Order: sequence, then structure tokens, then C-alpha cells
Amino acid sequence: MKNTSWLAAAIAAGAIGAFAPTAATAHAAAERVTPVLQQAIPNIPGKSLVAVVVDYPPGGASPAHEHAKSAFIYGYVVSGAIESQVNDGPRQVLRAGESFYEPPGAKHPVSRNASKTRPAKLLAVFVVDTDDTALTTPTQ
Repeated sequence: MKNTSWLAAAIAAGAIGAFAPTAATAHAAAERVTPVLQQAIPNIPGKSLVAVVVDYPPGGASPAHEHAKSAFIYGYVVSGAIESQVNDGPRQVLRAGESFYEPPGAKHPVSRNASKTRPAKLLAVFVVDTDDTALTTPTQ
């Protein structure tokens, strides 16, 4: 991470803060967001690649949120099954090995473990403006 540890810390704080449970989701178990990569893209000045792993306990959910206006996101279900909705699109259940993408500035009203009895894990990879330190912002 060389000279970007301050950005990694800011991104981690933004990602974790944005996924903290709210009153609306307090009944659901909280997910755990772990930053795993933050790297400037050398041949695309001003852009970075950021990856986080989201671990959902059984019944766990993320609060509704929107992503940074510059962030293109690739999501890959590592294990379990994730129920997801992007913008006004259909809700879908994605299982281990399946993936999806979100365009820049996407709203994510639904992101949760589809199972009440088994954990699930999601890898989210962001291509984002290096200056965008808040990957997600909670919405109402």
C-alpha cells in the first residue's frame, strides 16, 4: 500500500461506517466489512482499485445505501447466497460463484444474506476516483 495508507484507512472507515446497523435494521444481525485491497491504478491517473469482503451472519443485512458517484462495482458471492437489488431493478438471489455489477452512483436498497441459518460472504471490488473516500452512504 506504499504511500496510500491514509486513503486505505479513510476508505475502511467510510465502508465500515456506511455498513453499520441503523435503527431500521437493528433487528437484523450486522454484517462485517473487511478492507482487503486498496491500490492506485498506475495507468489510469486518479483512479484506484478497492476491495472489501462483506461477511453476513445468518439473517444479516446491510442498511440501504448508495455508492460513490465515481464507483463502478463488481460483486462476487464467495459463499452462501446474497439477496440484492440495485437501483430500481429486480431483487435477485445470487449464490456462491455468481456475480453482479453496479454502475457509478448506484443505489443499493437491498443487500442481505438470503439465509436465516447459514452465513454468506461477498467480495466487492470498486474502481473509484482516488479522492472518493466514502465508498457508501446510508440512505433512508
